[in-house]
Amino acid sequence: MPKHFLMCRPDYFAVEYAINPWMHPEAGADRDIAVRQWEGLKSAYEELGHEVSLIEPIDGLPDMVFAANGALVAGGRVYGARFAYPQRAAEGPAYLRWFAERGYPVMEPAHVNEGEGDFLTLDEVILAGTGFRTDVVAHQEAQEYLGRPVVSLTLVDPRFYHLDTALFPLDGHNVAYYPEAFSPGSLAVLRRMFPDAVLATAQDAEVLGLNAVSDGTNVVINAEATDLQLELKRRGYEVIPVDLSELRKAGGGPKCCTLEIRGDN
Repeated sequence: MPKHFLMCRPDYFAVEYAINPWMHPEAGADRDIAVRQWEGLKSAYEELGHEVSLIEPIDGLPDMVFAANGALVAGGRVYGARFAYPQRAAEGPAYLRWFAERGYPVMEPAHVNEGEGDFLTLDEVILAGTGFRTDVVAHQEAQEYLGRPVVSLTLVDPRFYHLDTALFPLDGHNVAYYPEAFSPGSLAVLRRMFPDAVLATAQDAEVLGLNAVSDGTNVVINAEATDLQLELKRRGYEVIPVDLSELRKAGGGPKCCTLEIRGDN
């Protein structure tokens, strides 16, 4: 089934500060390459039949390209983001305004959360990350607003600072994840909930191979995550590799660039 994504062209992308272990301001990043790679991701979605809407980038917000962090949308309702770092604080209101202007019911959050960076939606449950960027009380706030069960998972490796760097939904009822990114209790929860999950290697996790987007049939994934691609193909998925190496210098991959707009389902 075609999906609806919100993306933000990286016209102002740069690595000017360090708020995660991937970011090295002294090394910088090439904006032109980032734009070309982002355009390739957008084209991949459109070629798969998905709809892509765009939010206007804002000068001075170099990480706004990472649209997934801007909100959580489920059942046509929008739970906004409140960023942990001041460098990104203005992104939350910008994304919420985009939705409000288009008639979506929106909620401005009281608690720190970074949207789909730490909230990943399946058919019956929302998996929610905490430990680095999103306060666990935001999980409760999202559950109350959206009326969907939220399962909290604790991240323990700063390289995997958002849930979407360590796990992605394969479809509405199964996931792929990197076990070492999670606390022992959270890992036990994942094993119980998803006994048939795809488990990623350290090598694939370290190239943000789990920052992927699946529509249930096709998986758009960082090209360097080779073992994970092979396992996905073995499971019957169509794999679409993309190169987002420039955006990875800020800790982002395909999913980071992609906010899913879910309607009433």
